[in-house]
Amino acid sequence: MNQEIKYKTGNEWLVFYFKKYRSQLITGTIFVLVSVTFGVFVPRYVGHAIDDLRLQGVSYRTLARSVGLIVLTSLISGVFLFFQRRTLINMSRYIEYDLRQDFYSHLQKLPLDFFQNYRTGDLMARATNDLGAVRQVAGPAIMYSEQTLFRVLIIVPIMLSISVKLTLIMLLTMPFVTLTVKYFGEQIHIRFEKIQEFFSDITARAQENLTGVRVIRAFAQEESEKQQFALLNHQYVDRNLGLVRLSAVFRPLMQFFIGLGFAAILLIGGRETAQGRMTLGEFTAFNLYLEQLIWPLIAMGYVTNLVQRGMASLKRMHQIVAIEPAIADAPGAKALSYLNHDGAVVEGLKGKIEFRDLSFRYSDSSPEVLKDISLVIEPGTTVAFIGRTGAGKSTLMNLVPRLIDARHGMVLIDDIAIDQIPLSQLRRNIGYVPQETFLFSETLAENITFGLEDDPGAQKMEKVLNAAQAAGLAEDVADFPKGYETILGERGITLSGGQKQRTAIARAVIREPRILILDDSLSAVDTYTEEKILSRLRGVMRERTTLIVAHRISTVKDADLICVIDHGIMIEQGSHDQLMAAQGAYADLFERQLLEEELAST
Repeated sequence: MNQEIKYKTGNEWLVFYFKKYRSQLITGTIFVLVSVTFGVFVPRYVGHAIDDLRLQGVSYRTLARSVGLIVLTSLISGVFLFFQRRTLINMSRYIEYDLRQDFYSHLQKLPLDFFQNYRTGDLMARATNDLGAVRQVAGPAIMYSEQTLFRVLIIVPIMLSISVKLTLIMLLTMPFVTLTVKYFGEQIHIRFEKIQEFFSDITARAQENLTGVRVIRAFAQEESEKQQFALLNHQYVDRNLGLVRLSAVFRPLMQFFIGLGFAAILLIGGRETAQGRMTLGEFTAFNLYLEQLIWPLIAMGYVTNLVQRGMASLKRMHQIVAIEPAIADAPGAKALSYLNHDGAVVEGLKGKIEFRDLSFRYSDSSPEVLKDISLVIEPGTTVAFIGRTGAGKSTLMNLVPRLIDARHGMVLIDDIAIDQIPLSQLRRNIGYVPQETFLFSETLAENITFGLEDDPGAQKMEKVLNAAQAAGLAEDVADFPKGYETILGERGITLSGGQKQRTAIARAVIREPRILILDDSLSAVDTYTEEKILSRLRGVMRERTTLIVAHRISTVKDADLICVIDHGIMIEQGSHDQLMAAQGAYADLFERQLLEEELAST
């Protein structure tokens, strides 16, 4: 994707999609032209029929000929009307599909801090409500605008050929219509943009309430939340009613100016006919042409409404896609490979990790989270990071799969800077279990196999069983009536905290990554269960580089290397025995946790 991001404005972005579907646009435009052209013949045939009947009297042959021509041209016009709608509206649906796909794809590439600045409900509103408004521009607005343009270009010259005076009278009302469209169009654009922003707030509020429903109930805040949502909803309705009132003035005002022209034409045209300057057939044809123009002129109001709404929504969507992804492959990035035990070249990572003079802060105004971290981790090594909350451990873990990027210093894997490794390869070789476990509203098996490349069904299920066994989840699943086909609620609400964490561990292990990151992923289980899980994971961990973040000494004591981080600084490192012998911060933490366990057991 992201061809569209080079476009500086929303209009240029939309033009990109029109170019992509230019064949449908051109074909649909031809259908509009043919439909309008044949539709224009009808008033002419009616006028000729009336004059023929007056001059020659009622003749079955003349009447049949006129009726036949009218029916034939109406039929052809109707057939091409069907084709124009199918072509142009279908095109708008394809554009809608591409917009949705590209918008979603772009969201996937944006950094984590983007999602801290934009609420989920706001993004959902842009991807649904705003997208629907843009589709109206790409489909109905294009179709109705072309119909209006072609009718004006074809009908006005014909009307001039019938009566220059009557045509000029009709055209006198056009400046009033144009000024009305311009003024009200600008007002609609401004108000609709504000309404869409407010709709985003409502969507975000609803999404937060639905996600946090258990907290709301636990604190008995249902009534308070209902009142706050009702207030937002009432304000949203008020703003929409303001737009409705504006539209309610807009359309009648347009019809009034058009009606004035119509009345003047009837008055003057009737006199012209009575005085013999026009035939009755010509006057009838002129009025039928005028009637054919009235709908397009009235439709200008509808189209203006669609366009202004769509442009306001397009601007909101473009605000997101114009944001450049902060994390991307560096120029010249190429996939890594290594020699396996058999001497064969294998594409992938060995698993060596190096933090070199690494410092990190989330923004220029925020304090440093990590300060001068330097560490080399050999392939197959288990390294644990321990320290107080907020010390920077999770930030360090997030740097490895490039969820964030360091501004100072480097992270290297297999002696290559990680920005020189394609993101797809880097993350495919990392099994990451974050602090906050997220599960999808799918089956347990589908959650475990998330991100796993396609395998035959039986082979995939065998991997699920092995991963669940390694994560200590298999015993729990045995008690589920539907086993691995159990549907998890949103965010895995049907599972306990410990079961969620073990599911996340199984999801990371099943990929057989070269690097395994466990970021405080056993905090929701007791020490006995933790020991069981770790004993099963040791076989998995021996085959890959493993980074463990924890607060409990019991989680990390068997690691090859333990690093103590405090306020972003690595203050100690060594094995459990070495750190205990040093009688530093690690030993103090061990003694404190031991005392807490003794007090808890008494």
